[in-house]
Amino acid sequence: MTTPARRRLTGLAIAAAVAGLDRLVKWLMVNRLDLRETRVVEILPFFDLRWTENYGVSLGLLTAESMEMRWLLVALTASIALAVCVWMLREKAMADVVALALVLGGALGNIYDRATIGFVIDYADLHFGEFRPFLIFNIADAAITFGVLIILARSLLSREKPGEAAAETAPES
Repeated sequence: MTTPARRRLTGLAIAAAVAGLDRLVKWLMVNRLDLRETRVVEILPFFDLRWTENYGVSLGLLTAESMEMRWLLVALTASIALAVCVWMLREKAMADVVALALVLGGALGNIYDRATIGFVIDYADLHFGEFRPFLIFNIADAAITFGVLIILARSLLSREKPGEAAAETAPES
């Protein structure tokens, strides 16, 4: 198997694993812990499992208040996921493939929720007293966040040295 094919398969496998893990944990929250009914399960003094139905996207933006808005949101997020998938399949650096796979897998997990039940299940509540550094989130959200942070860090820290771009595009003799 060629290296580009291996990178692509690795990226797709990571995305599938993230989406699968997200589905599994959400299934456990609903079916084993019955979090929808119990609402809150205290795990640690600074971490709870707390049932939340998220009808919007990141930070509560673009809230779907109707069936039409829900499906527009599914279409929008699916389009973004498709663009991320194409980007991932074209990427050459394995670190970027992994980062994009995290974003793709997280997006697929949340798109599945929105398409099947109309909202995204969020449950992870990190807090210090009343202070919450994050909104209540899920594994898909965490994967998207880590993926984006890796992409940002790599774009800010791995600058091309002058002359490298010219050397890469110069024809070989």
